[in-house]
Amino acid sequence: MHILVTGGAGYVGSATAAHFLAAGHRVTVYDSLIKGYRGAVPESAAFVKGDLADRAALDVLFQTHNFDAVAHFAAYIEAGESMVAPGKYFDNNVACTNILLDTMIRHGVRQIIFSSSAGVYASKDEPLHEEDPVGPANVYGETKLMIERMLGWYHRVAGLRYAALRYFNACGAMLSRDGTPIRGEAHVPETHLIPLTLQVPLGQRDAIQIYGTDYNTPDGTCIRDYVHIEDLASAHVLALDALSDGRGAMIYNLGNGRGYSVREVIDVARQVTEVDFPAVEAPRRPGDADRLVASSELIGRELGWEPRFSDLRQIIETAWAWHTAHPTGYDQRAPESV
Repeated sequence: MHILVTGGAGYVGSATAAHFLAAGHRVTVYDSLIKGYRGAVPESAAFVKGDLADRAALDVLFQTHNFDAVAHFAAYIEAGESMVAPGKYFDNNVACTNILLDTMIRHGVRQIIFSSSAGVYASKDEPLHEEDPVGPANVYGETKLMIERMLGWYHRVAGLRYAALRYFNACGAMLSRDGTPIRGEAHVPETHLIPLTLQVPLGQRDAIQIYGTDYNTPDGTCIRDYVHIEDLASAHVLALDALSDGRGAMIYNLGNGRGYSVREVIDVARQVTEVDFPAVEAPRRPGDADRLVASSELIGRELGWEPRFSDLRQIIETAWAWHTAHPTGYDQRAPESV
């Protein structure tokens, strides 16, 4: 199959593109490179630089390529920023997805895998199931929920078949068979806990900040479920297979089923790096839920997905290998288009 991967120069998108290629599919990556990196795109993938807001460019892309399916990763992802610039998120995440969906239908492409988020849920003390109530704590999560609802309507009205995969906290790095780190997190600015934490032992920041210590959790800090990008990517391959077999509408959680607090993540990072770096307490940020932990039983039962990286220490070890080998991220950029 020929897969269009939007946002395929980003963290999870590039990892999934690599997994699609390994499964024998053709891949074309479409990315504006506003947030992504040309160097993250797998060498075997075709690359087209472009913006989803550009309807004319999308039409040309679909006219000149015979796509069988789309994997949609292109989005702004910073929950904190979404609470101070909501319009930016509604424009980029929701409106641009609407343009993409209309273009797909117009050109007869009716299979899509959507990069959704645990941010669609309301916080809950027990692991979250797909049928649990939604209730985003921030604008970013709301945009993901709006897109899921759009997909449902396109499914009913236009015959679109879709899989919405609700990631919990994506983390870790892809390593080659010999252990060489080849793909990891490189956000600018960085907002994710694990890479932010690892910047301290790398000497790139003085301390890691803990935003809020009065949450309704055992140690007062937010609890999250951390899932490795290799496991996220493998789920997309399984979802693509299910769509190809005629499955119509799927929504699945992707997580390890265990939550770790901010303090626990910092403690494990200290063990992995062997550096007793400082942490500084700071006020809460708007839009942070107390606890988000997944139940991924449904995708395991229906598609056979099972995480390979379930141990937080193992996950952080892969991230540490990436960041020590690439302290400035993807600083070597390949030509932007072919």
